[in-house]
Amino acid sequence: MIFRRSLQRELASAAGATFTVLFSILVTWTLIAILGRAAGGKVASGDVLALIVFRSAELLPIILILTSFIAVVATITRSYRDSEMVVWFASGQSLLGWIRPVLTLGLPMVALVGALSFVVTPWAKMKSAEFVERFQKREDLQRVAPGQFRESSSSDRVFFVERSAEGSTVVQNVFVGGVDGDSHSVVVAKQGVIESDGKGGQFLVLSNGRRYEGVPGQADFQTMEFERYSMRVATQAPMIGADVPVSALSTPALLVAPNRFTQAELLARIAAPITCLVLMLLAIPLGFVNPRAGSSANLIVALLIFFTYNNLVRLSEASVKQGKLAFAMGWWPLHLTALLVVVGLFAWRLNVNHRYHPLVLISAFKRRRHLKKAPVAKREEARAE
Repeated sequence: MIFRRSLQRELASAAGATFTVLFSILVTWTLIAILGRAAGGKVASGDVLALIVFRSAELLPIILILTSFIAVVATITRSYRDSEMVVWFASGQSLLGWIRPVLTLGLPMVALVGALSFVVTPWAKMKSAEFVERFQKREDLQRVAPGQFRESSSSDRVFFVERSAEGSTVVQNVFVGGVDGDSHSVVVAKQGVIESDGKGGQFLVLSNGRRYEGVPGQADFQTMEFERYSMRVATQAPMIGADVPVSALSTPALLVAPNRFTQAELLARIAAPITCLVLMLLAIPLGFVNPRAGSSANLIVALLIFFTYNNLVRLSEASVKQGKLAFAMGWWPLHLTALLVVVGLFAWRLNVNHRYHPLVLISAFKRRRHLKKAPVAKREEARAE
């Protein structure tokens, strides 16, 4: 009981340290990616912090699965390396005795991963999509940044302003290039202001400018000077949330509309807590290490197993999405195979007569080290005589 309590504290400590490192890497990588999108004009600079929070919430299930897997592997590897497992086996305990303390930490982790996968992650994806969609569907002049050419939402106009006051609807030195079939038009003005007609229409009213219109390559361009010129830039308020990705739908919404796309997303959400549980059980027999060898090989193997398992889940999801695999046959065979591998590894480690059993390897290593030291001890006794 004392050893199990100590083991649970060590597992919690290893999980905390691993989560801190992985989450720090995640936040840094997300910050760089979103700042790049903000600099490129794809998201609003004021939404960067919110988008970082939403993106971190989306990736939390993967981080927690990897955290629990690495924490168990690292703890068991250290126990083998420090010969604590020899004491454990010599006390009449087997490798199966590790299941209970591992599940004491693992079951709450599995429940948390399930809650994140089924509830929090879809909500975070929904909010992130709303922020990006709101920014992309804002009025044309709100897209414009001073000193930069920006395309309109309908992709038929290009705007350029030299400067604009913060929070003001008035812009200075305006350039607007438009395309209508084969005809091209260019409008330049000293000043422009946004006005509303009260019916959802938005107009850019230009003053003291010129308009050039014609077909490129022909000489019949029309030139017009004006003191006031109105140009429609928006007809109605954008509908936010009209184009919601399947991954952002809530779990009840996926169940209400069963099709291959919603079933593929449901498969991915179901896979997260199952993967977390299977990998933690797999880490117990996988954590064996020869005391004379380094422990880094186990972590490398663990990472390879994690990414392979995750990619196989994605492959199953893609097969269901493409209609190549039915949902009923897509969500369980992979996890059942992984569980059978866990049972096989446990059976292998529990076979004490096997030449590669941990106890056999550790005893052989200590026997060889003792035999190497024996001649040295005999020479020292001879010199003493």
